[in-house]
Amino acid sequence: MQKDILNDRPTLDIDPFSDEAVDNPIELDRAIREAGDVVWVPKYGFWISGRDAIIREIFNDWQRFSSAYGTGLTNVVRDEPWRKPSVILEADPPVHTPNRRVLARILSAGAMRKLAAYFRGVAEEMVDRLIEQRRFDLGADLAFAFPFKVLPEAVGLRPEGRHHLMPYSELNFNAMGPKNERYLAARKIVEEQGTFEYVAAQMAEENLIEGGFGTEIYAAAHSGEISHEDAGMLVRAFISAGIDTTVFGIGNTLMALIERPEQWDLLHANPSMARQAFDEGLRFMAPSPVIGRTTREATELAGVALGAEEKVLMWLASANRDPQRWERPDDFDLNRKTVGHLAFGTGIHACVGQMVARLEAESVLTALARKVKRIELTGAPERVYINWLRGYHSIPVEVTPA
Repeated sequence: MQKDILNDRPTLDIDPFSDEAVDNPIELDRAIREAGDVVWVPKYGFWISGRDAIIREIFNDWQRFSSAYGTGLTNVVRDEPWRKPSVILEADPPVHTPNRRVLARILSAGAMRKLAAYFRGVAEEMVDRLIEQRRFDLGADLAFAFPFKVLPEAVGLRPEGRHHLMPYSELNFNAMGPKNERYLAARKIVEEQGTFEYVAAQMAEENLIEGGFGTEIYAAAHSGEISHEDAGMLVRAFISAGIDTTVFGIGNTLMALIERPEQWDLLHANPSMARQAFDEGLRFMAPSPVIGRTTREATELAGVALGAEEKVLMWLASANRDPQRWERPDDFDLNRKTVGHLAFGTGIHACVGQMVARLEAESVLTALARKVKRIELTGAPERVYINWLRGYHSIPVEVTPA
């Protein structure tokens, strides 16, 4: 840590969005956490913290640290965003409250119980087909393929045009970071493919398949709980943020298990630990390592003076290995009590879709653990280079059936 003498700010001279940072995530996380409770990153002009206690303070005080200015680097109130801000992710009460209430009901534990048999059946079928091949890409053929099938169907998105979902989601997560080459490349793809038009059409009630999350959202609009415009925006939230994070969360967990055969043996011996394995995977390598807030007015955090409308990035991946919160934080341990990790956030803006993600991951990991004795890499995994995400596009493997 250094001092910005002119502004008397503790500073950290890093670029957390560089290729070097992507290639060395643990070193980056450690540098952020060890720099101090909250430090200034001069390259981009934002505050950053990687400490569990500080991040919880920020999450739990939406009046001081607002989501309504955008949860990425762009101040969506002052500067023109690439798309209309979300009414759930980039909103505070009172706008946030009814929309959150509707989604929480639609994505309740009861709703997940109704989906469980379908999710598990799809996972079993996919895993059976892949085991017959013995060699396949665990990243593309399962960690990606499973959420890409079950979530759009659960939402009620029509089959036509689903190839637009990943490019749009990748643009969404690149746009939360700096407007660098990754963002420009992702934007070019969606503009050339007509993805914006696809998303706009999928948000409309008449284009949704009856019986999915989407029609339930619009039912809430018809009953007057939320506006019809907000209903479309909530459908868009599934399109922009519901697939990538789960895909990479599953992939990161599988990579941790592949690299630690003794941990896979534990899961293989007891497949009921699948959800526990996923939560430890999220703690160990969060697929979405960062989320932002903005100060409404000048305030103080951990004894440091912050100005009005300044971005504060909570580096969740760093906090999830904070030794002040976790014993042996750098160990991946299926027997760990993972309650309290921050990969899904906390407070009123905690991820409303986390039960869907857990059900998806549990379905995949349970099927694999039951049917596969050993998973071995057959080549180098391929990391993703997306500003706001961590994970793998490709994990080439060979499996030994149980």
